[in-house]
Amino acid sequence: MGLPETTQIYGFLQRPSLVDFPGSISAVLFTSGCNFSCGYCHNAPLMGSREAGLSADELRMAIDRFRKKDWIDGVTITGGEPTLVPHLPQLVTWFKDQGLRVKLDTNGSHPDMLEGLLDQLDYVAMDVKCALEHYRSFVSYGQSERIRGSVDLLKAGNTAYEFRTTVLASFHTRSEMLSIGKLIEGAACYTLQPFVPRDNLPDPALRTLPRTSPDLLKEYAQLMHPYARTIKIAGR
Repeated sequence: MGLPETTQIYGFLQRPSLVDFPGSISAVLFTSGCNFSCGYCHNAPLMGSREAGLSADELRMAIDRFRKKDWIDGVTITGGEPTLVPHLPQLVTWFKDQGLRVKLDTNGSHPDMLEGLLDQLDYVAMDVKCALEHYRSFVSYGQSERIRGSVDLLKAGNTAYEFRTTVLASFHTRSEMLSIGKLIEGAACYTLQPFVPRDNLPDPALRTLPRTSPDLLKEYAQLMHPYARTIKIAGR
């Protein structure tokens, strides 16, 4: 299958990543557009409406360069929210036809798209932002049943995956974490990520908050231990 004339791959990191895709050296590709409003988002410029992105020829040349110069064996498709891209299945098929492994980062809001892709994906990282009942207030998303649907799909499938949460000390209480634990119970892998303040975060009130402490992440790793076979702390 060929590429669409306009790919909606908005851009990519200039250097390959050794950490984004477990077991692979990957090119990290960004789509634009997101249906969540996370005040701590580090990719805020990609949160708006979807943009045209790279042409098919530009994407081919970029991937060829990565393969020849950097010896990538995979791609990480992130965003924004990649499952908003209607031709995402076409993109995934093209990458697989090139002999590349494919990892998808998603917020879990489109379980129907995810289900159709699972047989081709090699890895999925799904963000679990908070307890289901708080999605509307925390990330301005009101269809939390879709989040549960994606969680259930990943737990029941054969594709390697992880769930992950960015921990804000001011919001993610022990009670909040236990609610997340019940949602993902039986998961293969769960990753705790520190909140990192930046001066361009969408929510100005978060820009000066301290980074999540290592001690809190360790405490929550122990708390979440009963809910996943593997617990990781990002950056360690």
